[in-house]
Amino acid sequence: MSAFVLYAITWFLTFYIVIMLRPRSQQDVGVIVPGTPAGAPAEENVGRSALIATAFGTAIWLALVAIILSGWITTEDLDFRGILSKDEEVQPLSQ
Repeated sequence: MSAFVLYAITWFLTFYIVIMLRPRSQQDVGVIVPGTPAGAPAEENVGRSALIATAFGTAIWLALVAIILSGWITTEDLDFRGILSKDEEVQPLSQ
């Protein structure tokens, strides 16, 4: 399940980046629809952007999965404050 969540997050972040690549506004095209701002997108091919995001998102996800499964970077490496230290015993909460 965590691999699926990681893929979903990676895909959506990639999609948000891809959708902003080379946007063409109505002002750039020269046709402004009445009632819309001139900076509104003239045309957006969401399907093409989704395919590009899928390609790049999958590649990024595979790299992240490879790093995680190889153990090259672990949670202990990211524990800068020492909260997850294995040397200390966990004390139960006193009530």
